[in-house]
Amino acid sequence: MFKHSHISWPGVPLALSSAVLFGASTPFAKLLLGNGIGPWLLAGLLYLGSGIGLGLYGSLRRSAGPVSTEAPLRRADIPWLALVILCGGVAGPLLLMLGLTRTPASSAALLLNLEGLATMAIAWVVFRENVDRRLLVGAAAILAGAVVLSWSGGVQPVGWGALFIAGACVAWGIDNNLTRKLSGSDPVQIAAVKGLVAGTVNFALAVASGASLPAVLPLAGAAMIGLLGYGVSLVLFVLALRHLGSARTGAYFSMAPFIGAALAVGMLAEPVSLRLGIAAVLMGIGLWLHLTERHDHEHTHEEMEHEHRHVHDAHHQHAHTDADPPGEPHTHRHKHAPLVHTHPHYPDLHHRHNHGLDSDGHTDTK
Repeated sequence: MFKHSHISWPGVPLALSSAVLFGASTPFAKLLLGNGIGPWLLAGLLYLGSGIGLGLYGSLRRSAGPVSTEAPLRRADIPWLALVILCGGVAGPLLLMLGLTRTPASSAALLLNLEGLATMAIAWVVFRENVDRRLLVGAAAILAGAVVLSWSGGVQPVGWGALFIAGACVAWGIDNNLTRKLSGSDPVQIAAVKGLVAGTVNFALAVASGASLPAVLPLAGAAMIGLLGYGVSLVLFVLALRHLGSARTGAYFSMAPFIGAALAVGMLAEPVSLRLGIAAVLMGIGLWLHLTERHDHEHTHEEMEHEHRHVHDAHHQHAHTDADPPGEPHTHRHKHAPLVHTHPHYPDLHHRHNHGLDSDGHTDTK
């Protein structure tokens, strides 16, 4: 029997807020595409808006007050960050642009829902994240809702275009899972660097292909959409990764297509259709299954050492030196002693362990 959850805060609100911002960016971006901005140039402007906006915020934050309680990116994080930018900021958009030139819009929208599935599959198979039956059923319901929302009827051949778009989804799935490796670090710094590098690359490719800058108002609009829908959304996504892991964060983020479609009803005067209603019901079922998830068993924490923002809870009982920052929350490098205990948990920063039999007597999926 399914049990009710007591562990959804704050990871679930963070993941859903990330999905809301990203989903809302879609109809606004569609308006800009109708004002003479091509998709490749728009991708560059969105990422640059995110990177520049968050970079300015980070600079103001450092100059205006106390030291940030977030852990900065370190030299050891650079390879992971480079892979995140390469997969999610360069390869993903490039493959999507190649796919869109060869694929009908209806088929492309349907195929883009593979990102959530790719994120979960990679988290499950490669990173051995716990994915139980309840999560799989909930994710399937959310994915089914996204498919219903995207389907426009009929069967159209897609060929190489479909492979390119599927490749983009896999690239973003890899990006989401690799970002988990960085989730203990400052999310604003992560999103700012990713936006600046990815935006510069995509903008340069767009200009090289003949694109030119739009007027001031569309340019400012793209920057603002990028800051909120790509930058702030990514910050919230990274924070959610800390608490939920990649599979669950990706599943909640799959709500973004529905959010964008629902907003488009009011913004673009699109009709409220049966398809939208069915998608809402399916996604509501998936959301309920995830919100009421409970994962509770005796587990062992191996000795580990890392750096991230924390308070002195049950998982952070360690001594301090005079060099460590005062007050809570704070960040410094600290060591976790071995610990065995039982409590509800998600695969967060401190609960990435293998599973045997769970409290219901079945073997958890690794």
